[in-house]
Amino acid sequence: MAQIIKPCEQVQATLTLPGSKSYTHRALMAAALAGGESVLTNALAAEDTELTAAALKRLGAGIDWQGTTIRVTGRSGRWLPARLPIYLGNSGTSMRFLTALAALGEGEYLLTGTDRLCQRPLGELLEALGQAGVQAVSERGDGCPPVRVTGGLTGGKAQLSGAISSQYLSALLFIGPLAPAGLKIGITGELVSRPYVDLTLEVLGDFGISYYREGYRYFELPGGQCYLPREYEIEADASSASYFWAAAALTGGRVTITNLSLESSQGDAAFPEVLGRMGCGIESTPAGLTVQGGPLRGVTVDMATMPDLVPTLAVLAAFATGDTVITGVAHLRHKESDRLAAVAAELGKLGIEARETDDGLVIRGGAPQGAVIHTYSDHRIAMSFAVAGLKIPGVAIEDPECVAKSFPDFWQFFKQL
Repeated sequence: MAQIIKPCEQVQATLTLPGSKSYTHRALMAAALAGGESVLTNALAAEDTELTAAALKRLGAGIDWQGTTIRVTGRSGRWLPARLPIYLGNSGTSMRFLTALAALGEGEYLLTGTDRLCQRPLGELLEALGQAGVQAVSERGDGCPPVRVTGGLTGGKAQLSGAISSQYLSALLFIGPLAPAGLKIGITGELVSRPYVDLTLEVLGDFGISYYREGYRYFELPGGQCYLPREYEIEADASSASYFWAAAALTGGRVTITNLSLESSQGDAAFPEVLGRMGCGIESTPAGLTVQGGPLRGVTVDMATMPDLVPTLAVLAAFATGDTVITGVAHLRHKESDRLAAVAAELGKLGIEARETDDGLVIRGGAPQGAVIHTYSDHRIAMSFAVAGLKIPGVAIEDPECVAKSFPDFWQFFKQL
């Protein structure tokens, strides 16, 4: 049943949002690798994070999830054997991180997921794990899941190109401190999604891990370290916040997110700065981060540091004056859907001219009309195109439940607008 969106003039809202998916994944991993009990507060309960938690439980970690608080009893980096395959749904983060974490276990682990997850590339990570002494192979030999991982992590040196996913690097950063010889990681090209690596390093530091880095080219993790258990509060999800800031931008309204600031390490927390370039007012105060909408104009912007928000920006671009040129996001073709193709196709249904480039999109602003939006089982397509329905009648979102992947309560929050 499609979700029909009703137009709304000048939305006004002050919202306190659920915790960050990126931080929740990472805090779960670090707490499970620690010895003793950690308490994670304001954790995000969503499909992806629950898949990570269930997998860590299979590996022997104690997971007691009550509301938005998770008590995690860690295994000090030593997993139990798992006889059956570990199923990770369509969660790319879970697959990439746990492929590396499985190298710390006893025996062999098989990790698998949905058909779409089993089309998403993993070969570069498998190669890097091999360089660090781990047997990690793609079952079908195509560099994609399912993957079979056998322990034997020794450490040493590994190389990545950085062009497809920053999650490969984050995965190695998690296990490097527990490798007997430590781990030195060289990045040979331009690293995509850099802020997510900063998040990983922030969480590692918070859980007692030391490291050395040279920008985004070289990372060194001394071996023989221990993750330390702790209490850890998770801030709001900036990716989720983007849809509500976009609603303010599009309707000339005003939306404040109380539990986020521009100082956040999440790359997506910089999205209001892009909205400012498009003509919005931005205010960061102790009360939260506020966007005040205004007439929108097209922009040229490299979205490499906030790729998940390309669909959100693309929807706003449809209503802006002039062209919007989005660059730096070729890797979006390997997400839950081919997001460049999906966004261009659905904007076309709205009557908007949008074309793919090698590394992004060019969108010509115009006068969008209502349409039924196909979501490709992709939560970000569903949530971003819902925003268009606040401005024009006739927008309906197919498969609205796909938002459960990252934001199960999205539609309840959306109604508050």
